[in-house]
Amino acid sequence: MTTGNGIRREHRPGVPRDAAEARARVAAALAGRTTGAGGAVDGGTPSSTAVGDALLVTSELVTNAFRHGGGLTGFDVALGPAAVTISVADASDELPRRAERWSPERAVELAEGGFGWPLVRLLALEVRLRLPPGGGKTIEVRLPLR
Repeated sequence: MTTGNGIRREHRPGVPRDAAEARARVAAALAGRTTGAGGAVDGGTPSSTAVGDALLVTSELVTNAFRHGGGLTGFDVALGPAAVTISVADASDELPRRAERWSPERAVELAEGGFGWPLVRLLALEVRLRLPPGGGKTIEVRLPLR
């Protein structure tokens, strides 16, 4: 697949093509959480804040995988009784880092970017970073459903 800016992205089955597809998968998983096997309630409906937070974190992680991580190599959504875990893998072994502190002198430089990782960490119950032996990295973020 070639994007509008001429970048070619090879799509692998199971890996979202972009952040919008990843968000759609998270939204579908959260919407399906209200009923489990046999129609039994499975922990109740996530709060609208929890859904918004999960979609925002998904956007941040997937966009950064494409923009800074050499492409998205894996994606998963796992639902627990009180939390959702979003896992994003990319091709880079460079770990996320916080942007330098804001100052009036740096305001122009920070006009774009640098806020996503602190936001992800703020919203998460837990963040795990893994560097698999074959290269790349996986970021798992566990978020509350209430």
